[in-house]
Amino acid sequence: MIVTDSLLSKRHLENRPIVVGIIGAGEMAKGMINQVCKYTKGMVIGAVYNRTPERALKVFNELNIPDFLHTNKISEADEAVERGKTVITNDLEVFFNIGKIEIVVEATGAISFGAEAILKAFEHGKHVLSFNAELDSTLGPILLNKAKTAGVKYSLGDGDQPGVTMNLYRYVKAMGFEPLVCGNIKGMLDYYRTPATQKGFAESWGMAPEMATNFADGTKVAFEQSCIANATGMSVAKRGMYAYESKEHVDNLTHLYDVSELREKGGIVEFIIGAKPSPGVFVYATTDDPFSKKYLDYGKLGKGPLYSFYVPFHLLFFDIASAIVRLIDLDDPVIVPKDKPYVDVITVAKKDLMPGEKLDGIGGFNAYGLCENHYITVSSDLLPMGLSQDCELKNPIKKDSVITYNDVILPQNRMIDRLMKEQIKL
Repeated sequence: MIVTDSLLSKRHLENRPIVVGIIGAGEMAKGMINQVCKYTKGMVIGAVYNRTPERALKVFNELNIPDFLHTNKISEADEAVERGKTVITNDLEVFFNIGKIEIVVEATGAISFGAEAILKAFEHGKHVLSFNAELDSTLGPILLNKAKTAGVKYSLGDGDQPGVTMNLYRYVKAMGFEPLVCGNIKGMLDYYRTPATQKGFAESWGMAPEMATNFADGTKVAFEQSCIANATGMSVAKRGMYAYESKEHVDNLTHLYDVSELREKGGIVEFIIGAKPSPGVFVYATTDDPFSKKYLDYGKLGKGPLYSFYVPFHLLFFDIASAIVRLIDLDDPVIVPKDKPYVDVITVAKKDLMPGEKLDGIGGFNAYGLCENHYITVSSDLLPMGLSQDCELKNPIKKDSVITYNDVILPQNRMIDRLMKEQIKL
């Protein structure tokens, strides 16, 4: 949305920048800090919270950004932000009590901590932009509900596949077409990858092995497509999605889907392995308007019935400023869930598991996530992948079998379990 650069320029000229707080100091947060501090007029980073402040300090030093102060004193923090410095703190109360911070970006990828931090932000009157698709897929509807109750705004960010896909979905729909497939293009898929197999790749990109595993074993794409389904009301055609493999361009793959089936299901979320352009996203849409069909053909999109629209990239943290301005100044969230979940990510065993073992969560050694329609998740009592961390198995589970609530003992007193119960009651 090109209008956002004009809004930021106006803020810059009027000396009223949007003051952003970031939770987390990983690779994505590092990119956001670099982008805002060096290239975004009309926006500043007010504070960065990280449980280990040394990591945040390292980020600022590596990026050669000198104007920061490490403190856990609220008076010092407030004064520093007033003077244009960025505060680094490992005290959440200090972070949330910095008065000038208007919006918080949650960039940890953690479910339990992320949920607790977002709720604290709401309590302190802060808007939230989340880069945590795993959390939004699991608890997005209840988080949005609580944001509205608190009188603040909540959205997933732009730049990652869910946001980029939603932008494309809205663009296609606004032209009068009927989106029927929202798709993601993945380079590879191996359900059985582990932090051990992904260690080298993770180190080369400065990320945690669990994050790299999450990408490789399909759990990440499941969470991303779940977020899109929950924002559009779409479903999955089957557990795990069709997940076709092809070396073709997505323009040449519309024949894989039947329009009547897609319409019957209300549209589906999907991914294709190995297709071009990679990494990108696509929307397949249809129209019954003969005049539209004529000029779609003239525009080289073919004769239908499905027409291919795609974006050949996703730009991660480079789109952070645009997403923030859309939320704050335009009240235009990039992607938010509808009234209820439509697609969940369920927990599936990577290997044979025995009673007494504890599940190690997203990107771990013993489970991967698959998309499933919400009504099946609920009727079969399936365990959401986002709640699987530290659950203790009561029953033996065969490799590639789904894990149910009846198969596990949940950790005690988790906020995320209480939030899930609230969400189900909505």
